[in-house]
Amino acid sequence: MTPEQITHTVRQMLYTAIEIAAPFLLIALIVGILVSLIQSLTQIQEMTLSFVPKMLAVALALTLFFPWMLKILTKFTHNLLLYEWDKVTNFIHYAG
Repeated sequence: MTPEQITHTVRQMLYTAIEIAAPFLLIALIVGILVSLIQSLTQIQEMTLSFVPKMLAVALALTLFFPWMLKILTKFTHNLLLYEWDKVTNFIHYAG
């Protein structure tokens, strides 16, 4: 496997990881900002009040986005196994 092929495979892997993590991070960010805004307006400074809504929002997002995540991961794995399997096995033999 050439360095360009390795770079391309790692780039695809990182892009897929970011693509899957982005909705959860954005939802946690938005819920965290909203809860912090409510806490500052009401002057309630409870630590668990900011954690529980984020946890519930991410759990809800997981149930909503799971089919989409599965489709993205399946597409990535299919492309890796179909088009680059010989390169991966050659790299394993070279590295081992």
